[in-house]
Order: sequence, then structure tokens, then C-alpha cells
Amino acid sequence: MAEKHSGMTLIVKTITRFTVWLILLYGIFLMIHGHLTPGGGFVGGLVVALSFIHMKLAFGKKCPVKGSGKTFLHALDSSGALLFLGIGVAAFFAGLPFLSNFLPKGKLFDLFSAGTIPILNFAIMLKVGAAIFLVFIALNLYEHGSKAGNSEDSKNEKREGE
Repeated sequence: MAEKHSGMTLIVKTITRFTVWLILLYGIFLMIHGHLTPGGGFVGGLVVALSFIHMKLAFGKKCPVKGSGKTFLHALDSSGALLFLGIGVAAFFAGLPFLSNFLPKGKLFDLFSAGTIPILNFAIMLKVGAAIFLVFIALNLYEHGSKAGNSEDSKNEKREGE
């Protein structure tokens, strides 16, 4: 019996191997330049998550990004939230309002010129990217579970009807 292929065609998998890194780098670029251009942590996190979703869709079960890394994704999600909260609390303990920009600022339009904003963008990128990828994995597991559940429910209904 022939082995069933996992994922999409060879062409899609080959293109994915090349493009996923560009998508990932673009997400990081959006996060880094978020205080200078439209973008930031939320948009960067979405693009980073979409690069991993792209891999899962292309490769299927044989994806290099395994679904068993859910604990790692939960840790990234929590780390992003804790980093964001930590910056806010640090500003509070510095005698400033919550989430105030307490780091020194640089020159206007310089990449490292925004104090705490790039750090906050990074925290938001971690939070959003991990959460979106976790939602994708959860929906994927729910879909597979409901397909198995539907077949069992239909068998039970047939037994009850007899």
C-alpha cells in the first residue's frame, strides 16, 4: 500500500523553504522599525506567526515546526506579557507613570532612539506571534478532533436508533 503524502505538493514545499525566511525577517523588520514607520510589535508578531503557519500548511504533519512545542509557545506568550508588564513596573518604580519611557532617547529618526518603545514592541511581538500560532494549532486540533468525534457520534446515534 502506498504511503500517504503529508502536506502540499513538492513545488509548494520548495517555495516555502525559500519564502518562509523572508516572511520571518520581514516580521522582525516591522517590529524593529515600528517606532519609525507604520508597523510595530502587533503587526510584526502577526507576520512572524504567519511564517510559521505557512510552514505548517505546506508541510502538514512532517513540518519542522512541531505541534508538540505548545509548552514552548505558551512560555513565549507568557514571556512577552511579563516583559511588557516588567517595563511598566520598572517605570513605576522609577517614579514615573506606568509604561513611561524612562530610557535615554537618541537622535530623531535613529533606529535606537526611542527608549523603551523597541523593547515594548519586542514584547508585543512575542505575545501576539505566539498567541496567533497557538490559536492556529488549537483550531487545527479542534478540527481533527471534531472529525473523529462526528464519526463516533454518528455511530452512537445509529446504535441508539436500532
